[in-house]
Amino acid sequence: MEKQRCGWCKGDTLYEAYHDEEWGSPVKDDDLLFEFLVLETFQAGLSWITILKKRENFRKAFDNFDYKKIVTYEEDKIQKLLQDAGIIRNKLKVRATVSNALAFIKVQDEFGSFSNYAWGFVNETPLKNSVEDYKTAPANTELSDILSKDLKKRGFKFVGSTVVYAFMQAVGMVNDHEISCFRYYEV
Repeated sequence: MEKQRCGWCKGDTLYEAYHDEEWGSPVKDDDLLFEFLVLETFQAGLSWITILKKRENFRKAFDNFDYKKIVTYEEDKIQKLLQDAGIIRNKLKVRATVSNALAFIKVQDEFGSFSNYAWGFVNETPLKNSVEDYKTAPANTELSDILSKDLKKRGFKFVGSTVVYAFMQAVGMVNDHEISCFRYYEV
């Protein structure tokens, strides 16, 4: 018998693997949190499958999402990224990734880790929603509004409430797996 999955990932092996192995699993590792923050930033206005298909290209282009390296990018590196057809060549998003790396490090300095900061918004415990159909899941919430505003205050860019909510879902701060999905109870 086939596993019951969330409707949004059915029929695409890349989507299904991402859903089964990553989406909604609690992530507390700062390196991975930064990766998801970058990917969600680039996803703004696009479909997630577009980003997933380019994930390895992003990984190569952005030095394995090493924010300590990214923060040192100078104009020549930014121009090289803007010519890289393997990623989304949005000038504002590329530049935001560099400035977000600096903001990320500042948050680490203040809170000990970005994980401590982000997970503090949910008291270190994933919020478990009861989504029956992924089409009815919210695009943002009051909590994502609060986190978005706080990130912006700290200098982050491209972190609107919808992007932040997608980030929260991806890193398991919020469990929006459909209640019929096998992952709902696993995460």
